[in-house]
Amino acid sequence: MGTKAPYQTKQMKQILAYLQTIEGTHVTAADVCSYFKEQGINVGTTTVYRNLEKMVEQGLVAKYNVDGTSSACFEYLGAEEHCHKISCFHCKCEKCGKLIHLHCEDVVKLEQHLMDSHGFRMDPCRTVFYGICEECRGLEDDKKETETVHIRAK
Repeated sequence: MGTKAPYQTKQMKQILAYLQTIEGTHVTAADVCSYFKEQGINVGTTTVYRNLEKMVEQGLVAKYNVDGTSSACFEYLGAEEHCHKISCFHCKCEKCGKLIHLHCEDVVKLEQHLMDSHGFRMDPCRTVFYGICEECRGLEDDKKETETVHIRAK
């Protein structure tokens, strides 16, 4: 006898369909609500939260709590192999707030080192490295270059 597919409401199907269109992207419940509002679809905030949590329980969506002050982020995991099947770390840009998946064997080695040498097991899904993303660094570099040109012009 096969396993029964989980029951999905109309709203859950709509939310899941939206998440599938943005696979690999992190969104908050507020982002999901905004999307549906822009589409003229009435889905309540409580409904969005409840359905996202159900999808997390079902393994369809991952939930990230980056820090105690930010809203939780959700990501559609898809049917294919995803980072949660192995170690998955994240980087958070302190300028724009972007959350980036980090797939890096060196960080996996650090995870193993911490376990082997220090008896400490990291939680890869909750481990976040803070810094400045490539895009924001590029903006900083452009700004510095413009300032240097402006100073030379004087």
